[in-house]
Amino acid sequence: MKKILVPVDFSEHSKNALQVAAAFAKAHQAEILVVHMMGLSDAVLTRDEDQEIAEAVFHMKLAKKQFRQFLDEDFLKGIRVSEMVQNYTVFEELNEIAKEQDADFIVMGSHGTTNLREEFVGSNTERVVRTAEVPVLVVKNSLGDFAIKQVLFACDFKTENVKPYREAMAFFEELGVQVHLVYVNLPADRFRSSKEIEERMDDFLKLAEFSKPTFRKELVIINGYTMESALYDYAVKVGADALAISTHGRKGLAHFFKGSIAEHLVNHTQLPVFTFKM
Repeated sequence: MKKILVPVDFSEHSKNALQVAAAFAKAHQAEILVVHMMGLSDAVLTRDEDQEIAEAVFHMKLAKKQFRQFLDEDFLKGIRVSEMVQNYTVFEELNEIAKEQDADFIVMGSHGTTNLREEFVGSNTERVVRTAEVPVLVVKNSLGDFAIKQVLFACDFKTENVKPYREAMAFFEELGVQVHLVYVNLPADRFRSSKEIEERMDDFLKLAEFSKPTFRKELVIINGYTMESALYDYAVKVGADALAISTHGRKGLAHFFKGSIAEHLVNHTQLPVFTFKM
């Protein structure tokens, strides 16, 4: 791991993400790239040239001043931190920055809410998750000196999840993280026998072609009435430090988080969430 990208708007949520990124950077001798999206409106950019230049210079100076204040934190001492100011207004373009800068993953802050569909889906965080080709870590709260030892990876073991599954396993192996692979057996989704699920897991793992065998004890089958309650209860039981999921690029978190899943997994826990694009 060499570089972590952190988009910021100088809010407390951005600071929470920056602090988590700092913990990863210290543990793995990585650099942090902090990106601020100025997002100048078309009204500014369609003025005459002199006015446009003056506005751009003003906003650039303002961003630099905010950076000096925002990055004046003890938790950043000893870490190489680079700054970047872009005029992008569309957060999907962070994926291009991540690729150009060869970032290993993105850490982004998000505020919690009691209604995911209204406040989280469609937000800047969701747009980044939907488009990023590198892993994204969504941080909701202040986690202090964050250290990740165990992560809960929820998977349905369908073929479409092979790519994000491989990426997640390689990513967490590099971090030295223990992964709990979880399948949630739901009565509303054709309740399956343990034998059926194990066969499905075995077929999936053969297709995934891992370089080392995955032991049966690392695979967990949970029976539950709802996806959200089953994952939440198991995460608490094993003391997971984070959750991990795959997401469709065309649908983002809305594909996975439905109804009260948001309430339990995003808003009502302290757990950060890793996402890996299908």
